[in-house]
Amino acid sequence: MKNTLSRITISLALFLFSAISLHAGGISAYYSATYKDAASVKSALGKAGFKVLNTYSPANKSHLKVLSFTNAKLTSMASKPKRGFAAVQKVLVNSKTKTLLATNPTYWLKAFLQKDFRGGDTAITASLTKALGKLKPTSDTLSNSKLSSYHFMMGMPYYEDMLELKNGAKSVNNALYSIKLRNGATLYGVKMSRSSESFISKIGEDKALVLPYTILIEGGKAYALHAKYYLAISYPQLTMGEFMKISSVPGAIETQLEKLVK
Repeated sequence: MKNTLSRITISLALFLFSAISLHAGGISAYYSATYKDAASVKSALGKAGFKVLNTYSPANKSHLKVLSFTNAKLTSMASKPKRGFAAVQKVLVNSKTKTLLATNPTYWLKAFLQKDFRGGDTAITASLTKALGKLKPTSDTLSNSKLSSYHFMMGMPYYEDMLELKNGAKSVNNALYSIKLRNGATLYGVKMSRSSESFISKIGEDKALVLPYTILIEGGKAYALHAKYYLAISYPQLTMGEFMKISSVPGAIETQLEKLVK
């Protein structure tokens, strides 16, 4: 009886999440732009004042290239306690579908800076437009009021409910890049196992720029965003069925991340 009630509760939660996501309206998580290959995107980002940190193929899928990038503005804004995740924006180049998707700075800065968001996103978006050309918001939206206090549903993690992976942390294994922040913290982009990243095939390679996952080392402690928060805010249009397909993923991600911290 207990297991049956648990399944019903989970199904209801996922249904409500799906319904809210599909009807939210508001700020889009991503922009689409005219297709360019990864080398051209890297060059264009550099000319627009961004530093490209890494080009990565999630789950070893060669047709997917995620370019992680930052600039002085992003680094400065992220140099606050437990706000380091805001230092990076991303572009996904899919050579199979000939599509290009970029993170919307406004969406992610509001989500990750929380109460510390003070604007500054307009200049970053202008630089991104300079690099990629006309940006078209996608339908992956959340309302402005929900972004800074987003959670999946009652009882699910908020931004601040991040994972504390290790106390006394110094660095990470499998680091793809690192960003030293002004407050002494360091943000790492990390490579997980292929199986831990394969969830993108189940719920949409079009959002593969959810990877690489990041780990923040601050004050000797290693933190990561809780996957139940990060995946939900990265895929705001997930259906109930899609979310059920990856129910084991958050736990697998946490296990992987813990193994990477030194």
